[in-house]
Amino acid sequence: GKFHLAIAGSSGSGKSSLVNAFRGIWDDEEGAAPTDIVETTSVVTPYPDPNPANPFIWFDVPGSGTLSCPDWTYFNDQGLYIFDAIIILFNDCFTATDIAILQNCDRFKIPAYIVRSKSDVHIDDLINKKRRSAGPRVDLVKIFEEARKEYVTRTQESVRLNLMKNDPPIRSQKMYAISRETLTMIVREESLEDSLVLNEFELLKDILQDAYSRRSEKSYGSMADLMKKAGMDIFRFFTN
Repeated sequence: GKFHLAIAGSSGSGKSSLVNAFRGIWDDEEGAAPTDIVETTSVVTPYPDPNPANPFIWFDVPGSGTLSCPDWTYFNDQGLYIFDAIIILFNDCFTATDIAILQNCDRFKIPAYIVRSKSDVHIDDLINKKRRSAGPRVDLVKIFEEARKEYVTRTQESVRLNLMKNDPPIRSQKMYAISRETLTMIVREESLEDSLVLNEFELLKDILQDAYSRRSEKSYGSMADLMKKAGMDIFRFFTN
């Protein structure tokens, strides 16, 4: 059987690019999920993993916060309750919709992974700020390490505070900071010599562990009933 994993979150957070990265495909390669500077995904779209050794079908979910996907109905409208696991992808800020997805994941006992996208871009900005303030005698290696650690720590703390501010508070959860390019190269088994490595390996490891542990627990009968009630076109992908 396959493990069906949805990538959800706000419009423009980079969901389609992340689908491609998990599949080891660059955005401009054949078979890639379409990407653009505006939201391009209008329906939940499945992308089977091209590697037969990987038991995944990755689902690109339309972005929340658009006229066609209002925040308050996002989880139910996209049928997120039928998936084996959900990645909640955010870029600049953690939103009310992201929190609602987490709450519903807890309700349906669905593993959820909080992932911050475009982390390499944010860290580059932080490095540039530190270089300007460091003066002429700059230790680039030290600045790089400081920026990386500061970024991950601050992002994790921001997520924790957002979860705590909810009523009722949501338990603290790990945040994975990733670079799409690094993740793609890891999946393609390419050299990472000059790459920014953050939490990509941890994310892949945790997804794989959860996937294999849930295969023995999952009742396909009950999940099929949920999907039939939802009347979703993607039902046929869950029979594999």
